[in-house]
Amino acid sequence: MMPGSVPIKLSMLGRVQHRDIVLRAVSAACKLVRPHPGEASLDTGWNDFRMQVVTAVSEAFNNIVLHAYAGREDGIIEMNIRTRRNYISVELRDFGDSFDPDKVPEPDLDRLPESGLGMFIIKELMEVSYRPGHPNVLVLSKRLHDSHGRKVGHGHGMMGGAAKEGDA
Repeated sequence: MMPGSVPIKLSMLGRVQHRDIVLRAVSAACKLVRPHPGEASLDTGWNDFRMQVVTAVSEAFNNIVLHAYAGREDGIIEMNIRTRRNYISVELRDFGDSFDPDKVPEPDLDRLPESGLGMFIIKELMEVSYRPGHPNVLVLSKRLHDSHGRKVGHGHGMMGGAAKEGDA
């Protein structure tokens, strides 16, 4: 656990209908990442950060429901969110089918593919680590600002580089 952070934990059935609960929790947790968590933010960097985190988690949740559990109604998803100033980590655990995210080919964006786009979006927006097993563990993490106070916009993909957790 990160120093000074208390995890936010949720456990739910892996159903698309529960995505709204997950995304509301992640969006609310993003408020704890701001330099002054209790204050309203007019900072567009923070709004972009929150949108990117929520988008990536939404894609990951959908992938677990649609692919790891492949339509099963009894699959459990456990989510642990950890925050600190300028940083969020969202861990998703499932007991469904595993996969290797590095073997998901980058989509041909000119052809608007049906497959692989979700993982591409996740990797573009967040730092990603995945451990297959029982459970499968997917960790999505992101910094709001790097160690020099500059806004960080994207994950490690083609759109730009994010600072790693140890950079602070």
